[in-house]
Amino acid sequence: MTALHTLRTDALVSGYGRTTIVDDIDLEIPSGRISVIVGANACGKSTLLKTISRLVPVQGGAVVLDGKSIDQIPTKELARTLGLLPQQPIAPEGIVVADLVGRGRHPHQKLFRSWTQEDDRAVTEALRATGVLELADRAIDELSGGQRQRVWIAMALAQETDILLLDEPTTFLDVSHQIEVLDLLTDFNASRGTTIVMVLHDINLAARYADHLFALKHGRLVASGAPVDVVTSALVREVFDLDSQVMPDPVSGTPLVLPRGRHHVLGATDASTDSRDS
Repeated sequence: MTALHTLRTDALVSGYGRTTIVDDIDLEIPSGRISVIVGANACGKSTLLKTISRLVPVQGGAVVLDGKSIDQIPTKELARTLGLLPQQPIAPEGIVVADLVGRGRHPHQKLFRSWTQEDDRAVTEALRATGVLELADRAIDELSGGQRQRVWIAMALAQETDILLLDEPTTFLDVSHQIEVLDLLTDFNASRGTTIVMVLHDINLAARYADHLFALKHGRLVASGAPVDVVTSALVREVFDLDSQVMPDPVSGTPLVLPRGRHHVLGATDASTDSRDS
C-alpha cells in the first residue's frame, strides 16, 4: 500500500503570463481516494491540475504537500510522491513502448545506479495492467491513439507515486476503452491505496468513478463533495449552462445527468423535474 499524504491548495491563483486562470481556490484532496475535477471547457481544470503538480507556477496562495509548499520540495523528491500524466504528452521520435514506460522509473534512479530488477518489475506490471505488454517492443509512432494513451498511463503507473494526477486520461479512447481505463485506475486505487486526481469532461463518468468531485466555473471552485451531493440539475445548469434532469444511474446508483436539448424531448416531461432536487 502507498503512503497517505495531505495535499491542499490555499487561496491558489495561477495562470499564464498576466492572465489568471485559477482564481482563489481552496481545496483539499481526499487521501487514498479518487477525486475528479469537472467543469466546462476553458474553466481552469487542466491549469489547476498542472499547478498542483508544479508544471504551472503559482501566482498567489500555495499548493501544500504534507505541510510544505511544493515550491520548497526538491524536484526528484516531489516526483517520487506525485506523478502527472498531462493531456497531450509528446514521446521522443522512434522510442519503443517499453523504453517510454521505463522513463517512469527516473525519479527512483540514483546517480550512477544501474537498472534493477525492481525497475523491471514495475515496468512489466504497468504494461500488463494497462493491457499493452504485447506492444512492449513496438514503436510508439506505430500505435493507434487509444494504444498510445494506455502506454502513457502505463508510464505513470510505473512511476509508482503515492499521488497520481491525470489530465483527461480517456482522451482518444472509445467508450469501451474509457470504461476499461477508469476500471483500471479504480483497481489501482483499491489495491495500492494510491490517491488519484483526474480531470474528466464526461460528468456521468466522473459521477460514477469519483469518490469526490470538484466543480469549477471560470477558474473558481463552486462545489465540492461526494457526487451524490454535488451533481444536481442546478449545479449542471450553473457549471455547464445546460438544462438537464438528474436521476440515479440504473447501473451504478450514482447521479446520471440527462441533458435537455431543444429536440427529442418528450413534451409531457416537466423541465423542472429532478428527482435529485426534490
